[in-house]
Amino acid sequence: MIAKLRGVGHQAFLVGGCVRDLLLGVKPKDFDIATDARPDRIMDLFPRSGRVGAHFGVVLVRDVFDQVEVATFRSDHDYMDGRHPEQVRFESDPREDVLRRDFTVNGLMMDPDTGKVLDFVDGRGDLSRGVIRAIGDPYARFREDHLRLLRGVRFAARLGFEIETATFDAMRRDHALILKVAMERVREELVRILTEGGARRGFELLDASSMLADLLPEVAAMKGVAQPPEYHPEGDVWRHTLLMLEQLHQPTPTLAFGALLHDVGKPPTFRVADRIRFDGHVEEGVRLAHVILTRLRCSREEIEQVEALIDNHMRFKDVSRMKESTLKRFLRLPEFEEHLELHRLDAISSNKRLDNYEVAKSKLEEYSAEHLQPEPLVTGADLIGMGYQPGPQFSLILAMLEDAQLEGRIRSQDEAMDLVWEMFPLEG
Repeated sequence: MIAKLRGVGHQAFLVGGCVRDLLLGVKPKDFDIATDARPDRIMDLFPRSGRVGAHFGVVLVRDVFDQVEVATFRSDHDYMDGRHPEQVRFESDPREDVLRRDFTVNGLMMDPDTGKVLDFVDGRGDLSRGVIRAIGDPYARFREDHLRLLRGVRFAARLGFEIETATFDAMRRDHALILKVAMERVREELVRILTEGGARRGFELLDASSMLADLLPEVAAMKGVAQPPEYHPEGDVWRHTLLMLEQLHQPTPTLAFGALLHDVGKPPTFRVADRIRFDGHVEEGVRLAHVILTRLRCSREEIEQVEALIDNHMRFKDVSRMKESTLKRFLRLPEFEEHLELHRLDAISSNKRLDNYEVAKSKLEEYSAEHLQPEPLVTGADLIGMGYQPGPQFSLILAMLEDAQLEGRIRSQDEAMDLVWEMFPLEG
């Protein structure tokens, strides 16, 4: 694409995160191109393309294998909504395009043929120093686009960089601007902080900037909430949660939210009796997780899975004492691997005892899907054929039969029917 643009007399460069990643020796997830060609010209040159931001001069160019955003050099003016400029001016000078971007490490352009880098903002210097620095006046950058507050945290966390002092001062002063951003965009950034690496560092920065209290006050409330030292020698609920975030390795969003929120019910249920107690913290945690994830506009499926992770995370302490039928029902929870991993993270971030984890893991490996959820030996229709009348008793009978089947006490329909007649004899 760059060759084609240049072949007809236009400037064209790789730009932004892909250049940053290439210079860091990381494979870019995607590539963006900046050019002095206007959008109509880009679409003429690449018929298989479409405008994704006509007002901003962004065209999505598709070929057989990829799709690449090609954007016209521009300068932005008059941000009125804290996210999008009211006015853009197309430019011919690549420097003008760089100066309207967010951070110096994202303000680099590269000629892919020669590897030559255009650097108008000392982005390469900040890459070598490991620094996230706003381009120009940080207060102006964050007031233009409030989402940059979260993006700065994400880049610092993922790359393991420090945030430059003036940039972080601006973040702390204007932290409340993040509340003006659509929750869908906030959620996307939080998920990326949680899943792209450096989640602990990301949440420490959110806390230090006051954005944690803005966006997730229920999580900020974990700080200073003591735990029984015999179970949690690591310290308070906040430290325990940070240790879990530190251990996340390419998690799913639901597992990451499960790690973040599994103990969110502890602060409101904290009390001291014979020892520190958190009576009902699981139920309260499920309720608060629903509130938080609904506020973040998560999908119903995501919310239900995180709720299930929180609701079941304390059950692992009983796995070695569970009846076989109870254990099998536990192991067949949807996405049980996430439950198992959450428990592992919980254990290594507290007392480091993994005996229950090993029991559950070995049983999960031992049982086939048929062992965990076998076809019922007797159905409701069979019960009617045996002379039983439909009603509340049906569910009791079927649950009893499933227990017996899961525990290996019955293996055939005849044995199942005999057990029904024995336990629920027909009158008359």
